[in-house]
Amino acid sequence: MNVSREKIPMLDASGNAVLDAKGNPRTKIKINREKISTWTNIGFTNFKRLIEDPQVHSAIKVTSIFVLVAVPSQLVLGILLALLFNQRLWARSFLRAVMLLPIFATPLAVGYLFFTIFYEEGGPLGFLGVPFLSHPDWALFSVILVDIWQWTPFCFLVFLAALQGIPNELMEAAKMESKSKWGLFTNIIFPMLTPTIVIVLLLRLAEAIKLFDIPFALTGGGPGVATQSMSFLAFRTGLRYFDLGYASALSYCLLIIVMIIVTLFFRKLRQSYA
Repeated sequence: MNVSREKIPMLDASGNAVLDAKGNPRTKIKINREKISTWTNIGFTNFKRLIEDPQVHSAIKVTSIFVLVAVPSQLVLGILLALLFNQRLWARSFLRAVMLLPIFATPLAVGYLFFTIFYEEGGPLGFLGVPFLSHPDWALFSVILVDIWQWTPFCFLVFLAALQGIPNELMEAAKMESKSKWGLFTNIIFPMLTPTIVIVLLLRLAEAIKLFDIPFALTGGGPGVATQSMSFLAFRTGLRYFDLGYASALSYCLLIIVMIIVTLFFRKLRQSYA
């Protein structure tokens, strides 16, 4: 939109010029807004571009590895911790409170916290000599490790609530039928937890695919593009290089992927309940 300003004389109700104390005509500022047409329809050019873009391929690979490693690890650790804390345990309340602390921190703050921990020159783990942030494989491992540390407590909390919702009568009867703890888990506990596992899996998948905060703070997407996820690539393209059309195409692509996964999960969930 083009905006211009010009001075015009002030007129009274009769159409005569309004004068000031010295007899000069008073003026006012008139703002003119003219729409300018600079939009050009480029069709599906940006979508064709992202299919051939090696950075998109790398971002999809990083996001896929992250999702396939981090989410199952969080679910398994969450179930194991819930089973452990569902038993009589020394200082259980205190340990449970300590366990839940990571989920109260923002991912951005957690990323900066672990940046100081993994810092290779002077960080607390620097004596290990491991290139946590400077080697491509270790950098992705660090991002996955931090995400597991932050979100496993969420899975643990939900699974613990589901475990404590199983009727005691059912558990006592099952213990009389089966002396094996593995048999008790596979025949009673796991089937009772399955709906909760599906919901937690869905929530974590949708969140993990949007990975942005931790690599932004921890590695800056590097080294190179080793930890650059799809969301990070869309951010960098749109708000650093100001290629807004291409960034919008990337965001639409990410949205479609999430919608497909959510739809498939809900369809599977409806079938299991039917």
